[in-house]
Amino acid sequence: GRDVAEIAPSRVESGLGIGPETEALAAHRSLADPPVAGAAAAADTHACFRRIALVGNPNVGKSVLFGALTGSYATVSNYPGTTVEVTRAAARFDRTIEVIDTPGVNSLTPSSEDERVTRDILLGGVDLVVQVADAKNLDRALTVSFQLAEAGVPFVLVLNMMDEAADRGVSLDVGRLAETLGVPVVPTVAVSGHGLGALGTALAGARPADCRPRYPEAVENALARIEDLLAGFPLAARLLGLTCLAGDETLRPWLEARLPPPARQRIEDVRRDVATALGAQVAYHLGRARLRQAKQLADSVTHIAGVDDAARESGAAWTTALGAAALGGMLMLLGGDTGVVPGLGGAPARLLGWAGLFAAGAAAYRSARMRVAFGHWAASPRTGLVVLFVILYVVYRFVGVFAAGTAVDFIENTLFNGYVNPFVTRVVDTAIGAVALPGVVDQLLQLLRDMLVGPYGVVTVALTYALAIILPIVTAFFLVFSILEDSGYLPRLAIVMNRSFRAMGLNGKAVLPMVLGLGCDTMATLTARIMETRKERVLVTLLLALGVPCSAQLGVILGLLGALPIWAPIAWGVVVLGVLFAVGFLAARLLPGERSALILEVPPIRRPQLSNIVVKTAGRLEWYVREAVPIFVLGTFVLFVLDATGQLGRIVRASEPAVVGLLNLPPKAAEAFLVGFFRRDYGSAGIYSLFQDGALGAVQAVVALVTITLFVPCVANFFVIAKERGLRTALAMTAFIFPFAFFVGAILNVALRGLGLQ
Repeated sequence: GRDVAEIAPSRVESGLGIGPETEALAAHRSLADPPVAGAAAAADTHACFRRIALVGNPNVGKSVLFGALTGSYATVSNYPGTTVEVTRAAARFDRTIEVIDTPGVNSLTPSSEDERVTRDILLGGVDLVVQVADAKNLDRALTVSFQLAEAGVPFVLVLNMMDEAADRGVSLDVGRLAETLGVPVVPTVAVSGHGLGALGTALAGARPADCRPRYPEAVENALARIEDLLAGFPLAARLLGLTCLAGDETLRPWLEARLPPPARQRIEDVRRDVATALGAQVAYHLGRARLRQAKQLADSVTHIAGVDDAARESGAAWTTALGAAALGGMLMLLGGDTGVVPGLGGAPARLLGWAGLFAAGAAAYRSARMRVAFGHWAASPRTGLVVLFVILYVVYRFVGVFAAGTAVDFIENTLFNGYVNPFVTRVVDTAIGAVALPGVVDQLLQLLRDMLVGPYGVVTVALTYALAIILPIVTAFFLVFSILEDSGYLPRLAIVMNRSFRAMGLNGKAVLPMVLGLGCDTMATLTARIMETRKERVLVTLLLALGVPCSAQLGVILGLLGALPIWAPIAWGVVVLGVLFAVGFLAARLLPGERSALILEVPPIRRPQLSNIVVKTAGRLEWYVREAVPIFVLGTFVLFVLDATGQLGRIVRASEPAVVGLLNLPPKAAEAFLVGFFRRDYGSAGIYSLFQDGALGAVQAVVALVTITLFVPCVANFFVIAKERGLRTALAMTAFIFPFAFFVGAILNVALRGLGLQ
């Protein structure tokens, strides 16, 4: 390899036609920032591309940019022959253009399935690449830029996270970088939308890069001997040749389908010659040369200044934070339930206190120094658990007290039970009473009436559960989850939990599907694919099915626990977490296979963006209404049919030895466990309703919640487990979980009553 001054030009014509710009792109560009360095000078032309691929390192904002280019209409599917998901959608400025969000890569010479999928997408042919880079880690991005240059594909370089670079005193000479690479370079802050308008202009100037790195003489000579054999494909012969010399086995099937045996043998002979000259690790030498020259180029366009302004901002933020915290704490202390301050008793004082403390946290979080400090605290094995428990307590109080208390009480009792349900019942009774038909028809009408507004009415029960009890709770939970996700906290949680998960034969990466399981176990089961080995994927799937409640179920559980004594949430958390770790510990030693090491990209702590939080929360609520509410209706209808045919009573009586005898619960609780198979959150809502009606005491409520948390996965999750791990594995997990949940519930019932709790 040689230094940056020796980067040689690679003049490859794009082959893209130039035509009149579409009206939509002109409108899109009218919102753009001033033209960036390297963008096309002509504002009235654009390349006639049909497939755009977003390429970049992990966690650089490709998905945010994908949303900006396409809107919300996307198709997510597995790349053929893999378990890696690829998102595709039409560009919003031209519906004939497909935009593909590829998996994050550090190299186009694959070392993982994600990188192979991205390489194969490019190998299949794309018209243009938008490379998204982290402005703080330019050298790492430029190694991919060099490979795109070697591939000969037209591309635009997007320097994202410019705000975070500025916080660290990093500034980039965008013009010089664009001139050196020979492609448009666009600085952006994708989460706030800054600079995204300029991308429309830059697309018109996309072209193959005018530079490429130089390699050891043995490599350059070898490339000259085989490039003619690899010409005429979507990727340029130089990149294909380098991939072959690196000994990439994933490219072998592609070569076998396109090159005759003599050509493949010639390439293999050349590869052996290079390996003899450089040693066995040819890929290492290629990567090292590429990285060295990328670092030299990055250093030449990067200037690092002091951060005195950030320090001053930090001081001002902390002053504001301390004042707000003092005010909030005083209001909570003097108001509270004591009523010491006239007119500020109870809820008003707590509300003002929470507002003050929130303002304190927000003010402190504004500063660059606070974000860095919080990032270290959140990822530290010593203080990370403290941060986690603080976050969990805030979630518990917010969801359990506000959403499940104030919101549910108003929506259920005042709105639904006070107005909606009585009105619907009157309408149905009036409509049926107006039809005076004797005999069987009248009986059918009464049956229809019971199906709609009876004890198991689809309207009065299913919609009340789904919209009055669960919807406000999951809204609060989705809101908190979106804040944590947008802040970059979740990857740090993987580091904090790595040591704990190692005891279960996993690594900290397993916490990601576990946390996603708090949103939806079904989708989290799909994300278990990120685990490296089959043993780890089976373990994660088992633990998700056993004891990770989905958002709707967890919201109801938190709501009920918030109304119980303080020992109740502690008992529930200790038992559920203890069971997860105990089962994981034993399963890790019984299941064959190896575990992998933790290798994870950790993004910086970021200030959550209100627009992102709103979009993510709204998207999850849309999913809940579209996917979950119909299953609530189906579950209620099944209960209605079972009740009408007399089967419900038989099932309840058959389950009494377990529900009444082992768990000491009322017989009606059997209905909650029955419908819990359709949706576990619906079963939790049934337990919540029994508690509201006074049918459950504190001990009974905790026992029921623990049992329903550890209960069999819902139908949708069962089918996904069967799809991902096989029907035999899904049946085996269900056969284990069902009796195990009742066994744990029975032990807990005896233990709590032995402590004298009621």
